Amino acid sequence: MNNKKPKRDYPTTLDRRSFIRSAVTFATGVGVGSRGILAAQSIPPIPVTAINHMTIAVSDPSASVDWYQRLFGMPIAARQGNTIVLRVGNGPQFMAIGGGSSDNPRITHYCLDVEGFNDENLIRILAENGVENTGQSGPMQSRVRMRGPEFGGAVGGTPELYFGDPDGIVVQLQDSTYCGGNGLLGEECLSTPEPAPVEGLIKLEEFNHFTLFVSDALRSRRFYQGLFGLPIDTYQGAMPVLRVGEGREFIALPEVPPAAGRIHHASFNVTNFDVDRIFSILESYGLTILGEASGATGPLQAYVTMRGADRGGASEGTPELYFTDPDGILLQLQDIRYCGGAGYFGDQCGTPENPTGRNL
Repeated sequence: MNNKKPKRDYPTTLDRRSFIRSAVTFATGVGVGSRGILAAQSIPPIPVTAINHMTIAVSDPSASVDWYQRLFGMPIAARQGNTIVLRVGNGPQFMAIGGGSSDNPRITHYCLDVEGFNDENLIRILAENGVENTGQSGPMQSRVRMRGPEFGGAVGGTPELYFGDPDGIVVQLQDSTYCGGNGLLGEECLSTPEPAPVEGLIKLEEFNHFTLFVSDALRSRRFYQGLFGLPIDTYQGAMPVLRVGEGREFIALPEVPPAAGRIHHASFNVTNFDVDRIFSILESYGLTILGEASGATGPLQAYVTMRGADRGGASEGTPELYFTDPDGILLQLQDIRYCGGAGYFGDQCGTPENPTGRNL
């Protein structure tokens, strides 16, 4: 009897970004002498290229889908059973809203892109780096969910990989083409997305970052950098900003032991960022404007904090705008140039660990 698990036949197409990355790796990794060897050794176990999506649990899924669509004009790109996939920008990034009512509304997990996704290889690499394949996604544990046709996946199942970081924050890894749809890589979404009922009041361009509350910032930083690379592109005070991919996206890891193990908020980029303009839109949409404040006290509130030079912002303050949805889930909006750095728009990045710097 043959008990071997059948291998999945993943597509082998190589897009332009993958080709360029492969060419760079070849040029730097096989050269003569120590420089080539060091370059090869610097490749992280799992190179991630971008933020892919987040999933939120809400108390009333239908009402939340309507609320988000009317505010942002997000079309439906796919359906996973009762879970609705709302496209962010031009995709494949998205926000998924869980289909069941939850008494614990929150961002349940976030997802990063991997070029050439292969769940079996990734599970092995995670195990080699201390994340055990247990069929769970608790702290330092991993699992693969096979999403079948009943949940909008492939006939043989669309593999979706989840693992828990040291604090149990759930991270998903998927192919860079993943849009939450059908196909082996989840890359087959609706050819014509279902439009929102209205145009929307604010257009989201892309995800910008996630802020994760952790119990030990140094431990988490070592974990994420050891697994994904993630260079430090700038600092907000003592807190490093860990760059994801080659653009503006990042994750932040503030040490907050009492609230560790949760995704504190997600941030999106918009064009024409202006605090007064956005406050006016949100107020017209029924949110209470708190002005400059340190945080929200409940759902449907909006406020701004001015991040000063002591936390890596502009001397006059870098405005950072936050609001809460009907369940109190915290979201942030920033200018399309925002990279977590200095300057009024937070667009000035670059540190000794990234000496070339960035002004994105």
